[in-house]
Amino acid sequence: MVTEGTAPAVVKPDPSFAGILREDVRYSSGEETGTSGSVNGWFDRLMLQSGTSTSPSVWLSLCFVSGLGLGGLFFVVTEMIPLTIVGVLLGISIPLGAASGIRSNRQKEIRTQLPEAAEELARAARSGRNIESALYFVAGDTPSPLGDELRLAVRRMDMGIDVASSVRDLPERTGVTSLTMLAAAISLHQDTGGDLVSVLERSAASVRDRMHFVNRMRAATIASRMASILMMVVPPLIIGFYLFRDQQYLTALMSSFWGRLTFWTGVFLQILGAILVFRILRKTARF
Repeated sequence: MVTEGTAPAVVKPDPSFAGILREDVRYSSGEETGTSGSVNGWFDRLMLQSGTSTSPSVWLSLCFVSGLGLGGLFFVVTEMIPLTIVGVLLGISIPLGAASGIRSNRQKEIRTQLPEAAEELARAARSGRNIESALYFVAGDTPSPLGDELRLAVRRMDMGIDVASSVRDLPERTGVTSLTMLAAAISLHQDTGGDLVSVLERSAASVRDRMHFVNRMRAATIASRMASILMMVVPPLIIGFYLFRDQQYLTALMSSFWGRLTFWTGVFLQILGAILVFRILRKTARF
C-alpha cells in the first residue's frame, strides 16, 4: 500500500542498460560498399535527416507507384517509349524531391536554432550545472526540430550511455555539420575536463560566426545557384513547348540515327548535370 506523499522512485542511469538499446534497422548502417550500397546509404540518410517518421520502404513504394503512374499516363497520352521513360523518371523523382525539400527546411530550422541553443547551454553551465544536467535543461527548452534530436540524446543518457557518445551522431542524423563543433566540445570536455563554461562559450561564438559566414556566402552565390537550377529546368520546358506545337516533333526526331543520338545524349548530359548541381548545392547546405 502506497501512503500519500511518498516520493516516486527514480531510476538512475546505469551503463549496464546500454546493451538493451536496439539499432534502428530501418536505416542503413553506412558500412555498405559499392554502387548499390552508396545509393542505399544516400536514400537512408535522406529519410533520416528529413525527420519523417515514415518508414523508408513506404517512400520507396511511393516512388514506384508515382513512377509507374506517371509513366503509364505519358504512354497512354503519347504512345512514345522515350516520353514514357521520361515520365517514369519524373514520377520517381517527385517523392525524392519532396523528401529533399522537407530535409532542407528542417536543416534550415536547426541552423537557426543552433546558436541560441549553444549559448543557452553555456549559460546553464555558467550557473553551476555539469554538462549532463545542462544538456537536460537545454533539451527541455529547445523546440523542434533541434529539440527532438537533443531529447533523443538525453534519452540515451538515461539508458546509461555517456554524454559524448549520446551526441556524437548529431551531425549525421541532421546533416548539419555545424553540430560537429558542439559535439566535439562536449566530447573533449568529457575526455580531458577543463573549464566547461569557457569551452561552451567559445563553441557558441564559433557556431554563430559560422552561421553569419554561411549566410553571407549564400547571399553572394544566389545568382549562380539560381542560374544552375534554371539550366536544369529550361531544356525540359523547351521540349514540352515543341511537343505542344507539334505532337509529331519527337517522332520525326527519333526517326533518324542522328536525331536519336542527339536526344539521348542530351538526356544523359541533362541527368549528369543535374546530379553534379545537386551535389554542389548539397555540400553548401551541410554547413
